[in-house]
Amino acid sequence: MKFSTSNYFYKLGKLCILFLTITLSSCSKETAERSKTNINQNWTYLENDSEEIPNTQTNAWQSINLPHSWNSTDVTDLDPGYRRNASWYAKSLAIDEVIPNQLYFLYFEGANINSKVYVNGELAGSHIGGYIGFEIDITKFIQTGFNEILVRVDNAYDPEVIPSPKSDFFIFGGITRDVFLVTKPKTHIENIQITTPTVSNEQASLSIVSTVKNIENTANLSLKANLLSPNGDQVATQSVPVSGAITTILFEEIVNPELWDTTNPNLYTVHVYLVENNTVTDKVEDKIGFRWFEFVKNGPFYLNGKRLLLRGTHRHEEHAGVGAAMSNEQHRADMELIKEMGTNFVRLAHYPQDPEVYKACDELGILVWDELPWCRGGIGNETWKTNTKNMLGEIITQNYNHPSIIIWSLGNEIYWLPDFEGGDDTAKINTFLTELNELSHQLDPTRKTAIRKYYEGSHIVDVFSPSIWSGWYSGSYKSYQKAIDLYKKEYNHFLHAEYGGSSHVGRHSENPITGEGLIKAEGWEEAIVQTKVANIAQIGDWSENYIVDLFDWHLRISETDPTFIGNIQWAFKDFGTPLRPENDIPYMNQKGLVDRNGNPKDAFYVFKSYWSNVPFTYIESHTWTERQGPKNKARKISVYSNCDKVAFYHNDQLLGEKERDITKFPASGLTWNVNFTEGENKLVAVGLPNEETKVSDTLHVNYRFQKNGTAKGLNLSYAKLENGNYLVTATAVDNEGLRCLDYEERVYFQCLSGGKTMKSQGTPTGSESIKMSNGKASIEVVPSNAQQIEVMVLNQSFKGTYVTIKNDL
Repeated sequence: MKFSTSNYFYKLGKLCILFLTITLSSCSKETAERSKTNINQNWTYLENDSEEIPNTQTNAWQSINLPHSWNSTDVTDLDPGYRRNASWYAKSLAIDEVIPNQLYFLYFEGANINSKVYVNGELAGSHIGGYIGFEIDITKFIQTGFNEILVRVDNAYDPEVIPSPKSDFFIFGGITRDVFLVTKPKTHIENIQITTPTVSNEQASLSIVSTVKNIENTANLSLKANLLSPNGDQVATQSVPVSGAITTILFEEIVNPELWDTTNPNLYTVHVYLVENNTVTDKVEDKIGFRWFEFVKNGPFYLNGKRLLLRGTHRHEEHAGVGAAMSNEQHRADMELIKEMGTNFVRLAHYPQDPEVYKACDELGILVWDELPWCRGGIGNETWKTNTKNMLGEIITQNYNHPSIIIWSLGNEIYWLPDFEGGDDTAKINTFLTELNELSHQLDPTRKTAIRKYYEGSHIVDVFSPSIWSGWYSGSYKSYQKAIDLYKKEYNHFLHAEYGGSSHVGRHSENPITGEGLIKAEGWEEAIVQTKVANIAQIGDWSENYIVDLFDWHLRISETDPTFIGNIQWAFKDFGTPLRPENDIPYMNQKGLVDRNGNPKDAFYVFKSYWSNVPFTYIESHTWTERQGPKNKARKISVYSNCDKVAFYHNDQLLGEKERDITKFPASGLTWNVNFTEGENKLVAVGLPNEETKVSDTLHVNYRFQKNGTAKGLNLSYAKLENGNYLVTATAVDNEGLRCLDYEERVYFQCLSGGKTMKSQGTPTGSESIKMSNGKASIEVVPSNAQQIEVMVLNQSFKGTYVTIKNDL
């Protein structure tokens, strides 16, 4: 494909949508140097799966910025399936001058799932796998001036590339992470691998293994390393001659190191310089933490010689409206909210995630379980094996220096639902799993390996997680103690990953379904096929109340067991899945502690009450402000708090002070019986962590003594939001106009004119199809320039109900 700059500028002026340029001043230097420039802005996108390089000079292309996914809302719309195919991305890259002896690369933090990169019409490189970064050398393809970059990204079904499409999450297509133009001198530092061979409170050592590429002459060539303390002071420096591609620099006596832990995540900075004839020709840097850890056999976990209960959650990489194409700010916000809850451990499920996530974990003090995306699908053919090994090598090599990472997970539910004939053969799986385990320890002997829910391979890895879904997929949550007591003895290093259940925001029950008398209470193992299994996932009410109790029970046990390693709740945020179209919010796994926008549910505060050190109180529940019941029937109100003592008031009358005791259930004993008055009730909980500090929470509850009748219709109302949009709310009412607090059927919203709904968001106010919560459901509407907006809601039980909004232009 021949590139014509004159034709390019003509088309640019005519169409105004193609190839905006970026000028890189760093490339106008006369000498080669290292630089890294973000080039996320001003790309174009073509939804075309052709293998042939497309004509970039048509109006079919749309202007976009990266990160980008063509599945951002496609996965959570109401149409079955989602687009799994190929698309093209294009960018015009302006380079003032191509510098001799300087190398040019495109670095992709992630493009899902298989990618080919073309520069000025020629294939520059390709990559297999969508969840780890890759670099394409474009030096021999570029020219001074404008360069046409084309990237074909394909997330089509490919059984030879993990993860399996049978996994319980979407495989988003696109360039879903940042892209950079990187320049390096021809002779440059390719990689530094940092380890801490010895660490104690008194002394530590540091090893830096540096790889130098394209060495032409080792005479007068050396590497210099500086180690800076967390506050920027130089701790040590050393220079060594370069005699080959790999050079090791060892700092042996670092006195009184400032240790990295989950409370004080002290980070040192390592600078490595390539020096030739006393001139620095290249430089790289990274952060490192001094820490050591131990999984005690059949016992707890130790960090830096002290017992640490692992308080964990899971994270999928997606957010409402953008899917997996999240900004760095959104990644960081997720991790900060996870830390705010008091979490000290995160399992990245079920694939490695954006570099910003690891950076945040290093800086915030969150230990990491990093996972190879071998999720379901069984074992594949030889090409599959090669791709999987390569991916594991990339994950470990790229993420090696992060002090937060302590586990390389080799997979999850790997034998489920094989993609290849005979793919569930455990003997073949174990042979390959052993290869992966050995490869992991060869590449990184300092960390542990793990796997979840593949019992036949539990003896192969260092840390194993069986499946315990007490109170959701099997049995009662009250069987949890029995389960962990069994597995603590059975597995040398047992870490419980995945427990919890679904909750629909705003759904509450005075008597949540616990399954008592309806299910076999003693089980806890999740069955692959659920059709013949009676469990809470099927018969439960999905109320926030039930999930609060389930988590409270689990945490009470884990927090009071001195020999328990810890557990990892599933999952922090609601996320999309192709396997759950029937859920209350279609295609959403609603097991999150926060919704898909990151708004906390009640369960978030249960964890915070056990784990956070920042004083707070939270009355259960801020989404339960309309209640009903007989007169003089006391209702138990729970307060979740980490304060030593809490005082509780009803309508300004003190009902008593109670001391928090985590051995008590529920709410660590912070419960009060309240006789509601008819109408508005004011509830106040005041935490008393010490004499100087008080924290409080206030909740207003409208209580009625009259029970609603059968739902007879849907009412629509609206309120203007701070962002200028409107929140339209449907309420199910009986013949007397009472809200039907027991109505949970699905309703459908539609904006008929004057705007559009915020649909396909996978959130409580961002789906046109949603089940009601205590007779209520809402959707956000974005107005256009029309003077009025028409919105409709309906379902099978009722004719359409309409509301007209006079738009405040």
